[in-house]
Amino acid sequence: MKKLTILIGFLFISLSSNAHVGSPGVTFEGNAGPYKLLVNITPPDVIPGTAAVTIYLQNASKGVQISAKPVFWYVGADGTPLADVAQPSALEPGKFDMKIWMMSAGASSIDITVNGPLGKGTVVIPVMALSTAKRSMPAGLGWGLFLMAMFLVVLMVTIIMSSVSDSQLNPAEKLTPKLRRKRVIGGVTTLVILMLILWGGRSWWNGAANDYNRYLYQPLQANTTVNAQNGLLTLVIDTNAFKQMAQRKSMRVSRNMNYLVPDHGKLMHLFLIRAGSLDAFAHLHPHRIDSITFAASVPKLPPGKYWVYADITRLSGFSETIVDTLVIPEVRVSMASYPAKPFVSDKDDAYFTTNSITGNNSTGNLTPTLLCGLPGIESKLSDGSTAVWLQTPGQEIKAGILTTLKFEILDENKKPAKLEPYLGMPAHAVILKNDGSVYIHLHSTGSFSMGSQKAMLDRIAFHQPIDKYLPQPKVFADSVNRFIANLDAMDEGKRNAILMAGMPTSNKGVNTHKMDDISFVYAFPQPGKYRIWVQTKRNGKILNCAFDAEVSK
Repeated sequence: MKKLTILIGFLFISLSSNAHVGSPGVTFEGNAGPYKLLVNITPPDVIPGTAAVTIYLQNASKGVQISAKPVFWYVGADGTPLADVAQPSALEPGKFDMKIWMMSAGASSIDITVNGPLGKGTVVIPVMALSTAKRSMPAGLGWGLFLMAMFLVVLMVTIIMSSVSDSQLNPAEKLTPKLRRKRVIGGVTTLVILMLILWGGRSWWNGAANDYNRYLYQPLQANTTVNAQNGLLTLVIDTNAFKQMAQRKSMRVSRNMNYLVPDHGKLMHLFLIRAGSLDAFAHLHPHRIDSITFAASVPKLPPGKYWVYADITRLSGFSETIVDTLVIPEVRVSMASYPAKPFVSDKDDAYFTTNSITGNNSTGNLTPTLLCGLPGIESKLSDGSTAVWLQTPGQEIKAGILTTLKFEILDENKKPAKLEPYLGMPAHAVILKNDGSVYIHLHSTGSFSMGSQKAMLDRIAFHQPIDKYLPQPKVFADSVNRFIANLDAMDEGKRNAILMAGMPTSNKGVNTHKMDDISFVYAFPQPGKYRIWVQTKRNGKILNCAFDAEVSK
């Protein structure tokens, strides 16, 4: 049982990163039963801490009560606290605010319940609770507490000294040598005891701080390389941190990486973006070679330095992004000479080049396959259609404010194009700040991993102890590999039916997102220049487009 507990800890606490880089907030757009919600969650950066939850109810706001509670993957639904009631805003109808305590680090979720005239509805939104910061005490407060402590020590010593000497005298009676000795002994003894208490408190405090630092968020590392002879990209997850923790816990934990679950039918979504210029973009889906090794064929991207962002999701619902850098050399072999399976390109891979965000054409001798769009300006796509960002030109986008990013694909006749699901969604988007410090992978339902949401719902439905929930690592990994292989072999209709049916926010009735509704809800965390890549599908072909955004304070 001890080993199981340690393994569980690694599954959702293990020195891993959040699925967002520089963008910790979680957004959700969808339905809780008959109610349409827009939710923005800001998780705490120190655990225990409070998550700020803002809920916008877009229908039937009168007579509605909204409550929410945290659900932790480790304990499931049977170990959750009572729900708190959200307070309606007095200034903005339909807006509700609340604070939710997150007491444990790891994979968790916010369970929101809406009660009102339309009935009752619930939704579970995954939240990765991580300690990513340390709080330092202000110098003034520290010195103030120190002086107060010294005053209390002097006061306590004085009281004890008086109680064993002066308090035993009658009025006008003088201290005897015996009482003087008792006074000194009492004072010294009290001072020693108090110093020992303070030393013990300091030792406890430092021990707690060391434990906190030990499990403080650190990004999961990887080594990404490209073979210039055959164009093979290999990503190997660095397990040194796991091994160091395993030595302290006297346990093997490398099998931890076997507990990966597919998100949109893929074990990993890997994005390559050329550093600085952001003029080359690739969305790849590497094949798993073993528990820590993934491989993919690099498309014909221009050589240079690339930022690597690889999204994975664990059985616990813990989604994480592995960040790395990669130098792509000149690869002179043809795609036909690339290695045989499983290293051939995934059929859902996509890549393209565009103009530089710096204003300079830095794609070398390559001509950009399309030009980056701007609000309200059409961008011509490879199949003759056009993409439009439905944003008023010149309209300010402010950091920290929830913003709906809406796009439209028009066919050759300037009519809304008929789109198809791409990996089970109407569209996917990646947003990146020009310095690489902010990255996020968005969907129409929000900024969370759909694999995480399904994992949390499965755990909530499983009303048994966690030791009965975890399968054998190798057996689980093999079954996932078979599932993905079968999924890839299906025709598009069957595969999309499975992928969309596995998404609780988009599978039935009012929860269905329209295929031509390309919208993403996001709050840009910092001001600056951003590039937004949008991917959708039409006539069996993946369509890629990109737009630039300027975000103000």
